[in-house]
Amino acid sequence: MTRNASRPGMLRHPLISRRFALQAGAIGLLGLGSSHLRALRAADAIDPASRGDRPARSVIFIFLSGGLGQLDSFDMKPEAPEEIRGEFRPIATSVPGLSICEHLPELAKRAHLWSLVRSLTHPYNEHSQGHMVMLSGRSMLPPGFDATRPKATDWPSIASVAGALAGPRGNLPPAVVLPERLIHNSGRVIPGQFGGQMGVRRDPWFIESSPFDNTYYGAYPQYGFDHQDRGRPEPEKVFRAPSLDLPEGLNGGRLRNRLDLLGHVDGVRRELEDGAEALAFDDHRSSAVAMLTDPSVRRAIDVAGAPQEERDRYGDNLFGWSLLMARRLVASGVDLVQVNLGNNETWDTHGNAFPHLKDKLYPPTDRAVSALLDDLQAEGLLDSTLVVMAGEFGRTPRISHLEKHYALPGRDHWGRAQSVWLAGGGIQGGRMLGATDRVAGEPVSDPQRPENFAATIYRALGLPATAAWRDEQGRPHFIYHGDPFPGLT
Repeated sequence: MTRNASRPGMLRHPLISRRFALQAGAIGLLGLGSSHLRALRAADAIDPASRGDRPARSVIFIFLSGGLGQLDSFDMKPEAPEEIRGEFRPIATSVPGLSICEHLPELAKRAHLWSLVRSLTHPYNEHSQGHMVMLSGRSMLPPGFDATRPKATDWPSIASVAGALAGPRGNLPPAVVLPERLIHNSGRVIPGQFGGQMGVRRDPWFIESSPFDNTYYGAYPQYGFDHQDRGRPEPEKVFRAPSLDLPEGLNGGRLRNRLDLLGHVDGVRRELEDGAEALAFDDHRSSAVAMLTDPSVRRAIDVAGAPQEERDRYGDNLFGWSLLMARRLVASGVDLVQVNLGNNETWDTHGNAFPHLKDKLYPPTDRAVSALLDDLQAEGLLDSTLVVMAGEFGRTPRISHLEKHYALPGRDHWGRAQSVWLAGGGIQGGRMLGATDRVAGEPVSDPQRPENFAATIYRALGLPATAAWRDEQGRPHFIYHGDPFPGLT
């Protein structure tokens, strides 16, 4: 598990840096790798009152980076002209009067378990802007926003806020993101995913299980694809659960000896650092050791070792592995799991949209999300676990054809309307909130904003209306900027 690169704190000793102290105390003696070093940073103090008397509730936030077309999924307009409605046809669901795309048959069978918001809207048609507002739940862009890189002035992500305010319920962190960070195919890191004004110490925990290839998309190995069908060979990609093994030769006795030795290093460190910061470091080191030795943590993330029958139900591919891990994590006590279902632009179907959705994207999504619903329900976790699925925006009502790049047509970016899918966490099944016009281009009733989206997640986590996070200057910021989606609970 990693978080983003940290910034060393200030030390009173003029010659020894905090970075050196952490490396000597954590890596050199305990034997942890550099990824664990980042996990040992001191955390900002959060007012316990912000957490309230919070029940054990969880959220799985499925993020479809690139933007799912509402007309081709959950808000179909079969009576519209072909250049609007596209190639797909609707099918009936288990809810009378509700139809969805024919290529989502398993979700159609379970429609009585989930609901839709068809009227989420914001003004942005650019990827980074859309990521920022949907991942943070704030419609206004932050001051000094830069679409090319994350900045310290960005709004904190929903995952960062949840991680700060929910508080851990075991040896796992309260909020994680998997299976990879969102990185554009140019190599730039997409803003909106991190701690922003809360500081890098509040970046969410990333379980990076997928060696990143940001020019290839989908649920590899069975469903990988190249958006532009350039005829390149398929890269060899694998899914690896993060290793929680102790370093070679570090058995229980040696671990105890190293921890004893760390006690001596701590004595020196406490002379160099403020007591409160040292205590925070102790807490994080203890958490790392607990993670290394806790069998329930190992089981939660070791989806490669899951029974074949279980892997088959979810799909033995990136989407299935990711949602299987998400279910295990919430069962183990993680409050929020953000699952990036496909790396950046996977759902950005400017061209070749219909074959890619039909053959590459919908089959693994339909299968994995349906298996997730079944298991949460069977394990008695669906009532306490909100599952929500959305992208950064929808797609244009009218089909377009960028012949220079794509053999077949698709749809472009469209922030004015998208569908949000929700299940569990108190959401009643079979309900619809909002409606769009005859081409699914604009809300005509009950428009909802990213602020309503975020509030729905925070309420599902049991965070009170008074909950607030603090920026690096210690100033409080309330988390609610709108009301939860109405009429779904």
